[in-house]
Amino acid sequence: MQPLPANPADFLSWTCARIHDEQDLVQQRAADLSWTVDERAGQHVVAIGIGLTVFWPALLAMRPDGADAEALARLKGRFEALQTSARQKGCPPPPSAMDPARAATIPVLPGERMVYEDRASAREPSREQTLTMMTLRRDEIEFLSDAAGVPVLWRQDLAGNVTEAPPGALMWQRLLRRSMALGDVLAGDIAVSGDGQLRARVRGQVVAVGPQSIAGRAFDVAVIELFGDVPRGETSTRLDGAIVVDRASGLLLRLDLRSAQPLFQLQRRLVRVDAPAR
Repeated sequence: MQPLPANPADFLSWTCARIHDEQDLVQQRAADLSWTVDERAGQHVVAIGIGLTVFWPALLAMRPDGADAEALARLKGRFEALQTSARQKGCPPPPSAMDPARAATIPVLPGERMVYEDRASAREPSREQTLTMMTLRRDEIEFLSDAAGVPVLWRQDLAGNVTEAPPGALMWQRLLRRSMALGDVLAGDIAVSGDGQLRARVRGQVVAVGPQSIAGRAFDVAVIELFGDVPRGETSTRLDGAIVVDRASGLLLRLDLRSAQPLFQLQRRLVRVDAPAR
């Protein structure tokens, strides 16, 4: 499959920052589309890359057909045209730090602590878990988590998918998308960090969106109902629940998971946001 060419002249009037943002958006759309194609084919061999850097040869070699093939070829052509336009304008490489205008939309600031209450079920005692926001990057947010008893790195992309977590923590991967809208249907995995075998296949649907005040902060939330199963030997165990995230940043606001598999039984609530420690 060959890229469908786009015209670099279409982007010459854009600022370098806008070109970089569009490159990110195109690569994210390509990654989402390719993951959907790969899941439907049952191959599970997509080489997406890290963050917003996708490995285009792997995506184009997947042999999608019909509308999927045309959409992926169009995205590749647009990405190449953006690259050409950036070279012609003498744009520097995309910065690793988040653009200040985008950072201003994040409801939690670097140094602030997101404090959650975790419990296995409504009848169980709660325990606190804290994520301290450290760095806002162009394609991800870094935290320090105290889940392991000592500060450990926790990373998420800007849709809210967890890319790195302490051993034993739940990670939802390729499940959430940027700019989720009411009615969107999603699919992805929930895995246990450090366990290469235990993984739930999950589908979801966005059932509510809109502004909401939580822990004294204003968020633009997406509520996603979840359902799936956790493989268990030759059988599987049902999983259902919901996840609530901020659409501007992917920050987790609430997670409810119910399953007979204890590792996938969790209620998590954001209860407050603390100011940076002095």
